Amino acid sequence: MAMGKRKKHRQQPLFLAAADLPKTPAHPFYAKLNEVLAGWKFDELVEGLCRPFYAGVVGRPSLAPGVYFRLLLVGYFEGIDSERGIAWRCGDSLSLRAFAGYGIDQAVADHSTISRTRRLIDLETHRQVFTWVLKVLADYGLLSGRTLGVDATTLEANAAMRSIVRKDTKETYPEFLAKLARESGIETPTREDLAKIDKKRKNKASNDDWEHPHDPDAKVAKMKDGTTHLAHKAEHAVDLGEGGHGAVLAVALHGADEGDTSTLLPTINQASENLRAVVDDERVADKIHDDWASEVVTDKGYHSNAAMEDLAEAEVRSYVPEPDRSHLSESGRRDWDGKPQAKAAVYANRRRVRGNRGKRLMKRRGEFIERSFAHCYETGGMRRVHLRGRENITKRLLVHAGGFNLGLVMRKLIGKGTPRGLQGLFLRLLRPLWDVWVVLTTVLRSSAAFGRSDRPWGHPAAAA
Repeated sequence: MAMGKRKKHRQQPLFLAAADLPKTPAHPFYAKLNEVLAGWKFDELVEGLCRPFYAGVVGRPSLAPGVYFRLLLVGYFEGIDSERGIAWRCGDSLSLRAFAGYGIDQAVADHSTISRTRRLIDLETHRQVFTWVLKVLADYGLLSGRTLGVDATTLEANAAMRSIVRKDTKETYPEFLAKLARESGIETPTREDLAKIDKKRKNKASNDDWEHPHDPDAKVAKMKDGTTHLAHKAEHAVDLGEGGHGAVLAVALHGADEGDTSTLLPTINQASENLRAVVDDERVADKIHDDWASEVVTDKGYHSNAAMEDLAEAEVRSYVPEPDRSHLSESGRRDWDGKPQAKAAVYANRRRVRGNRGKRLMKRRGEFIERSFAHCYETGGMRRVHLRGRENITKRLLVHAGGFNLGLVMRKLIGKGTPRGLQGLFLRLLRPLWDVWVVLTTVLRSSAAFGRSDRPWGHPAAAA
């Protein structure tokens, strides 16, 4: 291959048709996704929902609701965490411009306009858009709704540990340590002195005593990798039954210091409300399981007597593994005196978990729930949030999870759930043909080399 040279001066064409512009592998994905959105009249829906939040006659140049939600969907499909990154990426990509509805001669909205529109549209409208996506899933036969799988993960907050202050005195952490040093007799403490004092303390960063001055909703928590950060707790309710495909039915954001047993029922209730909205739609009501939201599958962190009683009272069948509590009593048996309802709920849950169906559901839990976390927060780029305030973050998470659900629709239609899946698809399709060609050429070359031997068969050199 001959080496080319980069032209320092290029004469630009005077006219260029839009159809002649170069297309990326992501273009057919976004074109098909726009067809899905148009088939369910997405723009008409969000414009009707968001009309009360816009000025009736005059106002600053606005961002259309359909464009706003598409820009946030780009954040999921392209794995972009910040709104500034979304604006930059859409400004550089012709495919994303076409998906959002921008012309070649139009400037893409900057990050401040996206942020202003997010604050303008309330949380309930974002929930309604998320519910609309569930209706699209039901229309394509990708939603069952009978069995809910619930699990949670931590998201790093947009706040630094070094900025936390005392709730009572508003002292920073270094100021608080310096006061402790002076009380112990050290008038001018050094860094080594402060570190020595801090090392001996217990409950150094308790959420009861400390908070971030600009993001009180962020709580001190230990992350998955063992580090300590200010974080939020994101909880998913996933469609986990035999007829489900792992769709996210509800997204809830809680404080990172809240226990799993205390957040389980609110998340189940939110998923039930979303499924009720789907069932109330006549277009897809017959595509949801009649016994929807009747079962829940979680891990052992959600197990407690009170949680099992609450689920039994709500007539929800639980499949929750029971942690080992044999070390809590000398006999290894639990004390059920005065707790007949708790005993019945715990034993019924234990029988279901040990059954064949319970084992199958546990296997699906590890597959589908972890998959939703991986897509939304790892490849989706939301493991660290760039927003502050629980309501702001929840808005972004709802659209992010909606993008994950739309990815299930795209996987059914074109075989790929993200535009990155189309990269190199043509080469992967040609790979088997290339492998056959390599084998044939190798065989032909070996045959040709064998036939070119000019020595007779009985010659000693030929035999060697």
